[in-house]
Amino acid sequence: MQHRLSTAFIFIFGALGGLLFGFDTGIISGASPLIESNFHLGIAQTSFITSSVLIGSSVGALSIGPLADRYGRRKLLILAAILFLLGSSLSMVAVGFVSMVIARIILGLAVGSASALTPAYLAELAPADRRGSLGTMFQLMITLGILLAYVSNLGFLGHNLMGIRDWRWMLGSALIPAAALLIGGLLLPESPRYLVEKGQVDEARDVLTYLRQNSDVNPEDELQDIEKVAHQPKGGIKMLFTIARPAVIVAVGIMLLQQLVGINSVIYFLPQVFIKGFGFAENSAIWISVGIGIVNFVVTILATFIMDKFDRKKLLTFGSVVMAVSLGILAVMNFTMSIHATAIPTMILIGIYIFGFAISWGPIAWVLIGEIFPLSVRGIGSSIGSAANWIGNFLVSQFFLVLLDAFHNNVGGPFAIFAVFAVLSLFFVHYLVPETRGKSLEQIEMDLRHDN
Repeated sequence: MQHRLSTAFIFIFGALGGLLFGFDTGIISGASPLIESNFHLGIAQTSFITSSVLIGSSVGALSIGPLADRYGRRKLLILAAILFLLGSSLSMVAVGFVSMVIARIILGLAVGSASALTPAYLAELAPADRRGSLGTMFQLMITLGILLAYVSNLGFLGHNLMGIRDWRWMLGSALIPAAALLIGGLLLPESPRYLVEKGQVDEARDVLTYLRQNSDVNPEDELQDIEKVAHQPKGGIKMLFTIARPAVIVAVGIMLLQQLVGINSVIYFLPQVFIKGFGFAENSAIWISVGIGIVNFVVTILATFIMDKFDRKKLLTFGSVVMAVSLGILAVMNFTMSIHATAIPTMILIGIYIFGFAISWGPIAWVLIGEIFPLSVRGIGSSIGSAANWIGNFLVSQFFLVLLDAFHNNVGGPFAIFAVFAVLSLFFVHYLVPETRGKSLEQIEMDLRHDN
């Protein structure tokens, strides 16, 4: 059945974990105020419902990698889809704080699993000259998921269809992409690199021949390179702290910085920024979020077209400069000008900041963690990088409103801190990130081995 699938289907469905990642990140922003009033929750309880998904995500990301190296990428994607279905169903029918937290933790396990699995899976399927663009599909799906979540929130808001509360429909709408991921997982091929690692060379040849039918890459040559690397000394976990140590440092650093430049404070809390900081009405603030979601999605589409035309390091540097400058101006402006004068420029500068992030750090961080690790520890390596992303996400989402309050609702304070991390990201890229564009995964691995 797999051989009747188009390669476009394989890559789109392979990246669907990203759509669910984005959808479950975005959907709670519209649903949480409604859940809070329906269940008569305090602010601390509502915050915990939002952040409980991050607890599950960290656990899911860390635990899925060793399992993926042992049982294969495809089987674990199917497991992630089942967890998505279970978590979405339970959150839709939750009856109070405890049942909602349990549902959100299960969803987190699914989101974390998908975030660790998908970059490695896409990197292992893609030819070297298109790996950046195809790997960027994961981030594109995340941004599409966030945008669809905003649309779902607006569509269901105030409509208690069939006597069922609107927020239940919002959370239940995640069942549709979850079912699509399950169907896709059942039809997708296993990674050829994983098959070679497990001695299933004929099956790997079949998958590679099919995937490269419209490519200039000779599947037999590629298979020989994969076999050469598969026969290198393994080393297991020990390898992570010896040969793969530079890759671990890059994965953890790039994923922490991707969050510490503040992206999810914008995704999660932008309505609150404009309500608390500028006195906007709730409805207007939600529409600003939709606008930012559209910018994020459209720029990520642009990123898929240019990703393999420019070096990864150049794009990351460009993104860091754009983010640092826009955040820096935004911070200074909000400390030196009146609220009424800064509202519209703040909106424009956040749009420029989103552009800088979506063209570079958004997609490239996920592409890199899928490609910089040696084959035998790629699953667990991607897990470590993904877990670092969730830890950074947790820190930013937990402390953003606290920071906003500490600066008396002046958004210049938090954004000044994010600007500092954007500047630090420039030095990190310059000194530590290797250039991987155009290299095969096997070449990247051999470079890593020769440098040790």
